[in-house]
Amino acid sequence: MAERSDAARNRAMIVDAARELVAESGELKLSLVARRAGVGQGTLYRHFATRDELIRALYDQEVDDLVALAHSLLGECGPDVALERWFAQLAAYARVKLGVIAAVEASVWQDISAQTPGKLAEALTALLDAGREQGVLRGDVDARDVILLSWFLAHVERDEWDERTPRLLSVLLDGLRVR
Repeated sequence: MAERSDAARNRAMIVDAARELVAESGELKLSLVARRAGVGQGTLYRHFATRDELIRALYDQEVDDLVALAHSLLGECGPDVALERWFAQLAAYARVKLGVIAAVEASVWQDISAQTPGKLAEALTALLDAGREQGVLRGDVDARDVILLSWFLAHVERDEWDERTPRLLSVLLDGLRVR
C-alpha cells in the first residue's frame, strides 16, 4: 500500500531535519529532530521507532541520492565536470556521514554501511566509463580506487573542512584527468 502524501511529506521532513542536525553537531536526539521537522514525537515514532532506524533511513537516502546524481549529471554535462560536481556532493555526504558515524554504535554502523561500496561503485563506474569514452579521464583507475582515495573525507576535521576539502577534491580530480 502506498504511503499517504502527508505521511510521506512528514517522513521526508524528519529525514531532512536529522540530516541538518547530524551535519551541524553530530548529535541526533529524536526530540530535537521532531522539533526541527515541525512534527510531534508521535509522528516521528510512527515513522522511526528507534534512533537507529532514523539513522539508517538518513544514510540510505544519502547514498541513493549520490547514485541518482551521478546519472543525472552525466545527462547534463561532460563526464569530467559531472565527476567534479559529484565529488562536491560526495563531500557534503561525507560531512553527514561523519555525524552518522558519531551517532551510531560500531556494530550498528557496520550493518548500515555494508551496502555503500556497491551502490557508490555503480555510480562511480558510470562516471568513470563516460570519462574514459570521451578521453578525459584515466583508463587505469576503477571505482574502488576512487572510493579508497576519497576516504580522506572521513578524516577532515570540522574546523578545517571548508578550507581543506575543496583543495583535496581538486587534487583527486586532477589525478583522475588525462594529461
